[in-house]
Amino acid sequence: MRPHTDGLDTLAPVDGTDRAGAQPVAGFLPERRGVVAQQPDWPDVQAVALVEDQLTSMAPLTADHEIEALAGGLAMAAQGRALVFQGGDCAEQFVDARRDLVRRKIDHLQGLSAGMRASTQLPVVTIGRMAGQYGKPRSSPTEMSRSGELIASYRGDAVNSFEQDTAARVPDPTRLLTAYRCAATILDELRQSWSGRDPLERVYASHELLLMPYECPLVREGARGTYAGSTHFGWIGERTRGLDGAHLEFARSVINPVGIKLGPSATPDDAVAISRRLNPDGVAGRLTFIVRAGVGRVEDMLSPIVDAVAADGRPVVWICDPMHGNGYVHDGVKTRALTSIVDEITAFVRVMQAARQWPAGLHLEVTPDPVTECVARVEGAHTFTDYRSTCDPRLNAEQSAEVVSRFLALL
Repeated sequence: MRPHTDGLDTLAPVDGTDRAGAQPVAGFLPERRGVVAQQPDWPDVQAVALVEDQLTSMAPLTADHEIEALAGGLAMAAQGRALVFQGGDCAEQFVDARRDLVRRKIDHLQGLSAGMRASTQLPVVTIGRMAGQYGKPRSSPTEMSRSGELIASYRGDAVNSFEQDTAARVPDPTRLLTAYRCAATILDELRQSWSGRDPLERVYASHELLLMPYECPLVREGARGTYAGSTHFGWIGERTRGLDGAHLEFARSVINPVGIKLGPSATPDDAVAISRRLNPDGVAGRLTFIVRAGVGRVEDMLSPIVDAVAADGRPVVWICDPMHGNGYVHDGVKTRALTSIVDEITAFVRVMQAARQWPAGLHLEVTPDPVTECVARVEGAHTFTDYRSTCDPRLNAEQSAEVVSRFLALL
């Protein structure tokens, strides 16, 4: 089967030597033990099975010792001895798996983390939304094209094309193979950026643990246990964090540190149950709660959750995602306002400090490019002269630096 390349002629080969000891885990199918939400409607299930077989035979993209190094940094954050910065694209695109572009993104993340480190004199764990952020959950299976045609929703480059065409929106499982190859290229560049750096100063890879036909075949057995070989750190979104879901079961089954998005529907019971399920032994750094409530709801929602989790006693890394609860549409364009983003961060820090818990960091959608996707404030006219995101709006370099600075001032 020839993988879909979306115009990519060549991609770097995968060097599996560093991960040669990892073995596929036969029969690793947690989706059979839970509800599988937000999966594409693949038109050919046999084609999906063939792709899964191919992924199973490939080298894992990450190694368990890399995952352990990241977990050590997150453990420090859970104990209030480090900060966390997670950032990158809303949705990666295959055509951006170029070393020059990847290096610009890495440099941007390292620069923001360096500012946090200099301001606080604390280690900063840096995690990129990269090397696998090719799948997106959607609130509706269909959307309206610019021409007024009802087409299938774009679910990320690993599933279908952003091109607004009926045929291009049909889910294609061979795109999962292209996602793997692009992720391998990006991870190779990430590892090159690690040269001479302490493990706490590296940029690690992360993406949403969403597409089960991609995640399950890349699970491996290493020296340190069963791990997700697709990434260093994965998170589970607001739409897929159900206790009866396959995504939570997947995260429970691997040793990777994992993040859980907590949105407006989250309750104290939800958070405690997730903590007990994913971290029964109370290992510091194993679980990160990524709060994405929205500026008008964060304090009322978060205070009882933090109190309940603290009373339960298991350590958690708390970070704020001030982006996903504050989106709105202006003249048909999705955007976010810096005032709302900063106000949610302020409320998040206030809640954490009142509960005597550590506000460990931020989860932002950012780009080093001079895009005009987010605006200064909700009020007034907006001009989107350079909008490149295929999904949600990102902060540009100047805006992201301002947001991080405002967070640091609160500490």
